Amino acid sequence: MIGIFRNLFNYRELLKNNIKKEIRGKYKKSFLGIMWSFINPLLQIAVYALVFPLILKIKQENYVIFLCTGLIPWTFFSTAISRSASTIIENGNIVKKVYFPREILPISIISAETVNFLISSLIILLFVIFGGMGISKYIVFYPIILIIQYLLLVGVSLIISSITVFFRDLQHLIGISLQLLFYATPIVYAAETIPQEFSWIIKLNPMTYVINGYRDIFYNQVMPDIKGIGIIFIMTLLLLVLGYGLFNKLQKGFAEEL
Repeated sequence: MIGIFRNLFNYRELLKNNIKKEIRGKYKKSFLGIMWSFINPLLQIAVYALVFPLILKIKQENYVIFLCTGLIPWTFFSTAISRSASTIIENGNIVKKVYFPREILPISIISAETVNFLISSLIILLFVIFGGMGISKYIVFYPIILIIQYLLLVGVSLIISSITVFFRDLQHLIGISLQLLFYATPIVYAAETIPQEFSWIIKLNPMTYVINGYRDIFYNQVMPDIKGIGIIFIMTLLLLVLGYGLFNKLQKGFAEEL
């Protein structure tokens, strides 16, 4: 596991340049450019804020703020997973010709999406400020939740990006899985509204603890659940070890498979 940190340090310039390339490439030749980091989440929030309170009659106080504290972190998660799944395949020509730590590719995607998430987080701040709730002192926990989510994404991306090289159908399965996981995560509803017999589903979902962490900071304005943070941190570390071990084993066959 120490090897990944050594590789990233030794190839830090390559990592930095790759992150810049991913950030610029996402909105390349786009007229609005980085403004889409604001527009996309706002459009999603507008749709869900219309459908769930008005049509499905969800009665949640300050629902727009409640929604954006879950939807924006989820969009970060789902976009990062979707993009990182095929990154080894998309960079197949480079992988076959040049040596560099292959883990730089998925980590660059996750890092670039983290930058986009930081920009999108301004939307949450604007909603809580202009919505009359204000910013609480518990915002100091924001970097902790973000770091945990970042590491979680790195672990997942190492697993799926390496497996996808050998099992291309995984790219399509990931899309379906993310749709199912969306409804198994308390994003458009509160975790407390789930019937007791089904609560175990969301408790097994790592993103439940991440979303609840952000929601406690911005919406409930209370200290995040320390037990929940501890659980997700342990799950994240285990996933990182598993992810790097699997990636390190499978990368030996990347060039041949590509």
